Amino acid sequence: MSEETGLFSTYALGPNKLKNRIVMAPMTRNRAGEGNVPGELNAVYYSQRSSSGLIITEGSQISEQGVGYPATPGIHSPEQVQGWNLVTDSVHGAGGKIFLQLWHVGRISHPSLQPGGALPVAPSAVKPEGNAFTYDGLTPFVTPRALDIDEIPGIVEQYRTAAKSAFDAGFDGVEIHGANGYLIDQFLRDGTNLRTDDYGGPHSNRTRFLMEVVLGVSEIWGADRVGVRISPLNPFNDMSDSDPEATFTHVAEALGPVGLAYLHVVEAAIGEEGVAQMDFPYTSLKDAFDGTYIANGAYDRKRAEAVLEESRADLISFGSPYLANPDLPERLKAGAPLNQPDPTTFYGGDEKGYTDYPFL
Repeated sequence: MSEETGLFSTYALGPNKLKNRIVMAPMTRNRAGEGNVPGELNAVYYSQRSSSGLIITEGSQISEQGVGYPATPGIHSPEQVQGWNLVTDSVHGAGGKIFLQLWHVGRISHPSLQPGGALPVAPSAVKPEGNAFTYDGLTPFVTPRALDIDEIPGIVEQYRTAAKSAFDAGFDGVEIHGANGYLIDQFLRDGTNLRTDDYGGPHSNRTRFLMEVVLGVSEIWGADRVGVRISPLNPFNDMSDSDPEATFTHVAEALGPVGLAYLHVVEAAIGEEGVAQMDFPYTSLKDAFDGTYIANGAYDRKRAEAVLEESRADLISFGSPYLANPDLPERLKAGAPLNQPDPTTFYGGDEKGYTDYPFL
């Protein structure tokens, strides 16, 4: 493995110089305080993981309408901005870089989580299978309300406003969440987008909302500090597309000329049978995007170094290993054993299973 391209080499991500090519993937932990405000516990959690080249936070709602889970942080109130300031100050004090993930869940919500008990919104009125996570426990999803076309600019403006709040909170950049069955993904895939107007039908129309969000957020940050995450095959949240290779190749091609910081691709499909790799060559997405490509999907050190060596990715993001290993880069470099995470503490709770995992 070349010292210039290896997992532990530095990397210039726009204006941000990363100390290694290991990225902490965004992971929901349901540990925000009242008002969905992050606090000191969250600051400890992220600062513990500051040896990564880049941290991408858990999804943070861009508005009250974007909320889909209890105790998840937002980026739409002054208190939330102040709470995230604790996190960014702590991470920067430990020498880390951190991007905020901008999140609107769309149909993956419930009236009990919406302002005034309203229906969740989506590109089309397609009810997802499964249950919403509410403060009263698991509750069946409802049929969402399809957005009127004249409402869509307002949602784009929610992203812009949240991006400005993320800037005020001291982040190094932002990632637009276009993956895992949430609002942008619902526009991209034809299993959830049944529209017949300018936001539905052909790939160019289904990509329109994403592109409007990207351009709006880039006006705040500059494109070279904005990333996008997609998940072409992930069925999570009852998602599907009739031709994911064509759909997401178009997405990558459309994003390429913008000059984004990166394209972050969930290459695995996570379902009842575990983890399966994409059944079309993800290198086609890297080639179509022609920019920094972050690969995600059950990577270990050996596989990560192989794809870096072969220029099939530029950075590698790790999810679940970071839950139990705050010093993951050091453990990977030393070939040390990894702590095993406790699944019962993944979502919600206190410091147990969050900030109490041992370092080497």
